[in-house]
Amino acid sequence: MRILLYAGKGGVGKTSVAAATGVAASRMGINTLVMSLDPAHSLSDAFDLDRTLMDKNRGAPIAIVPGLAIQELDVHEEISKYWGEVHKYISVLLSASGIEDVLAEELAVLPGMEEVAALLYVNQYAKENTYDLIVLDCAPTAESIRFVSLPKTLEWYMKKVFRVERKLVRYMRPVAKRVSDIPLPEDEYFASIERLFQRLHGVDSLLTDPEITSVRLVTNLEKMVLRETQRAFMFFSLHQLSIDGVIINRVFPEEGSDSFTRAWQKSQKEYMELARSFFHPVPLFPIPFYSSEILGLDALAALGRELYQERNPADIFYSRRTCEFSGENGRHTAKIHLPFLEKGEVELSKIGEELIVRMGNFKRNLILPRAFVSLEPGKARLIDDYLVIDFGGSHE
Repeated sequence: MRILLYAGKGGVGKTSVAAATGVAASRMGINTLVMSLDPAHSLSDAFDLDRTLMDKNRGAPIAIVPGLAIQELDVHEEISKYWGEVHKYISVLLSASGIEDVLAEELAVLPGMEEVAALLYVNQYAKENTYDLIVLDCAPTAESIRFVSLPKTLEWYMKKVFRVERKLVRYMRPVAKRVSDIPLPEDEYFASIERLFQRLHGVDSLLTDPEITSVRLVTNLEKMVLRETQRAFMFFSLHQLSIDGVIINRVFPEEGSDSFTRAWQKSQKEYMELARSFFHPVPLFPIPFYSSEILGLDALAALGRELYQERNPADIFYSRRTCEFSGENGRHTAKIHLPFLEKGEVELSKIGEELIVRMGNFKRNLILPRAFVSLEPGKARLIDDYLVIDFGGSHE
């Protein structure tokens, strides 16, 4: 099975590109699902389906043609399936704090619930071999990073916090009932979280396996958009996801231009050269600017042909190991692929068996190989697109 994530800044055309990829793959005989991860779903709009504004099929897949389905998650449906006790407790807690019941019910939809639901589906479909290809139409960049970082974040919580928190609540519950009206969670709340985590087991391996999962960044030839694409490239690399293509959408044609489009052409030509230098050797896939919006199966099929030509959309267009640990002649080194990183923009620390890499507001906890656990990170330097870290000296 293959998983393709289409990510980028809001408004660059991710949904159209993801939908066109699904159409192109299905026409090659590949059983394909296109899933929207954006809470503001527009996937069914891209296919121009004859459905009401709010009809998302209760979050279940919708068949488009044989071999092609789309899915727009309904967070309230997913709460009823997976988050019942968790949602119930948070609603009660908010109500006890003086918030009206209806508002408490809405506020209890926590950030991240939709991403967890998507991960549950991806893991389930992979285990059951439901589809040959899953195309993920990601939310804008920050939410996409949260999606790919959730498996490790949940794993950290379950290992470091969950059991202690559960025991502490059991110990405090009898006392809390006597001194406070604010309830503590019951055991079923913790059991729900544990079941969720078990259902997610293995999804991180799916996302970080370059033979299974590839990220394709969608961008436009504008400075702000390209800079966010660079940041997304760096953050996905930090989370050990393989990027196999950069799709450059809405490129103006060179002929038959008026003065307005000539100015855009000049600007785009300069930014295209920048994009080539930024992302080389990852292949670029330009898409021309269309004079009308792309809606419906036929228009998406035409976009897919323009994008992939004769290539199979499910192919791996480029692969590179994002993180390597080596130990030779007593020297232990970690190499992390972090393009566009500049000196002074990264902070390193180590706690137990984890190397913590922080860049701005983002951080990643890397589990170290056993041979590295007793060593401390020392000298770090940038070599080409890699952050190279020497380990040495035991902390014991």
